Amino acid sequence: MGCVFGKELNAKKCAVEREGGGGERRREVEVRVAKAEENEDCNGENEKGNNNDVAEERRRREKRNRSSKPNPRLSNAPKHLHGEQVAAGWPSWLSAVAGEAINGWTPRRADTFEKLDKIGQGTYSNVYKARDTLTGKIVALKKVRFDNLEPESVKFMAREILILRRLDHPNVVKLEGLVTSRMSCSLYLVFEYMEHDLAGLAASPNIKFTEPQVKCYMHQLLSGLEHCHTRCVLHRDIKGSNLLIGNDGVLKIADFGLASFFDPNHKQPMTSRVVTLWYRPPELLLGATDYGVGVDLWSAGCILAELLAGKPIMPGRTEVEQLHKIFKLCGSPSEEYWKKSKLPHATIFKPQQSYKRCIAETFKDFPPSSLPLIETLLAIDPAERRTATAALRSEFFTTKPYACDPSSLPKYPPSKEMDAKLRDEESRRLRAVGKASADVVRKARSRDRVARAIPAPEANAELQANLDNHMDHYYIVASGCKPLHFLGKQQTPSEEWHIYWRCWVKVKWLIMDAKYLKGKIRIYPMDDRLEAAANNSCKCKEQKREIPSSAPRWDTWLSIGIFTSHRSCF
Repeated sequence: MGCVFGKELNAKKCAVEREGGGGERRREVEVRVAKAEENEDCNGENEKGNNNDVAEERRRREKRNRSSKPNPRLSNAPKHLHGEQVAAGWPSWLSAVAGEAINGWTPRRADTFEKLDKIGQGTYSNVYKARDTLTGKIVALKKVRFDNLEPESVKFMAREILILRRLDHPNVVKLEGLVTSRMSCSLYLVFEYMEHDLAGLAASPNIKFTEPQVKCYMHQLLSGLEHCHTRCVLHRDIKGSNLLIGNDGVLKIADFGLASFFDPNHKQPMTSRVVTLWYRPPELLLGATDYGVGVDLWSAGCILAELLAGKPIMPGRTEVEQLHKIFKLCGSPSEEYWKKSKLPHATIFKPQQSYKRCIAETFKDFPPSSLPLIETLLAIDPAERRTATAALRSEFFTTKPYACDPSSLPKYPPSKEMDAKLRDEESRRLRAVGKASADVVRKARSRDRVARAIPAPEANAELQANLDNHMDHYYIVASGCKPLHFLGKQQTPSEEWHIYWRCWVKVKWLIMDAKYLKGKIRIYPMDDRLEAAANNSCKCKEQKREIPSSAPRWDTWLSIGIFTSHRSCF
């Protein structure tokens, strides 16, 4: 009987193919194929024939599913759709570039919202607390700033809109609408209003989270990430200030400005210049462009440890220092890892000293059930961090004390408005002071920025291209040079590093990290007397170009000055 069924199935399928695969006949074949899958009475030959038919039909189904699946990448809308969107009130510049992102929506008018307070400010946007005059609901308005309506700038914003429209989860912030007009050059994103963010609450000296509260917040964070990753979205900037919390205790992942779609089966190169430094995984610091959900899970691990410790666990000032902190806590990668690694900066940042993993010892006061989860999320190898789904099943969430209900979390007074007002008052005060005071403030800020976080040359594409194009004119002053005499005092290279420039306008210099130097860094303007002393102290030009073998550490030579001049020496 099974043999007859197999022959009938093949004959029927061939007939359908000859007749062009009509809908009724196609469905009949699919039904019979499904029956063939359930038929366990056929002998080996019949099973082989039926399985071939089933496999072929499955391939057809997968092909149809792939063809019907919408492309998550942003694309231009058809011309007829562009006209419909402009007629509906969308500005032409937005519809032409981001037609897919706004498709099916109608723009809201700006006069239907009343701004109440400024609650946030970023590089590309300002955020306001506002009231919807039509419904009376309190919302958050994110005003996006564009660079002269450049298409790339608009596309960057459109990707965020497209991603937000694809996500629908209680722990992901909801985009409720867009505000613009046909003649407008601005755009507002309308979000549900949230009273707090996790970073602000964690930084408050009067707030100490209990273990059930930490479990509640982390369960919501991982649930939101699970939804994002299931929808093939990487957030790429998980940190406390992007985790909003309402008065009802519900946590929502926000700020998808750096988010991107990804395909786990067909990975495409992405930028490594994402994720705030303290929460950036080692593979991104090493220049990885082929990555996945592990980048968000590393950040989640940093958040978990931060909530339990009451402070950030790896507050690096520079990328070099951040990697150093990661290796000291999580251990150095094995030699096998470095050998098989194809990361662009692996050779540069490989430490000479090997560090042992010490998470359990460092966080010995943490709840015991939290340590296995932290160990997993902070694994050096991204593959070992597993998934958000696996993290939600860890013993941290399945052992007592259990996570509390969000509604039982304490009600905290709102702080966003106050923080924004204080920042605005400080800005007005600085603008009111005299020019001399303002110069002092700017210089102090400049020094502070150098000390806190200056990226490596490899991390900035524009700077790297400039270095490559003008490498013949760059010289590195290292311990290979003889000690210089300055102001009558002799300084050896191990005690002090000297950087000189002749012209403030032409010279481009970068101090990457001064922490690991044995002595100090001093920067002097070059004059004729110092230039003569420098020429006498160096035997040849090549001596300054090469990094000497006497450089104290792997990260020390990265800390010296790089500057340019068209002269043969300095």
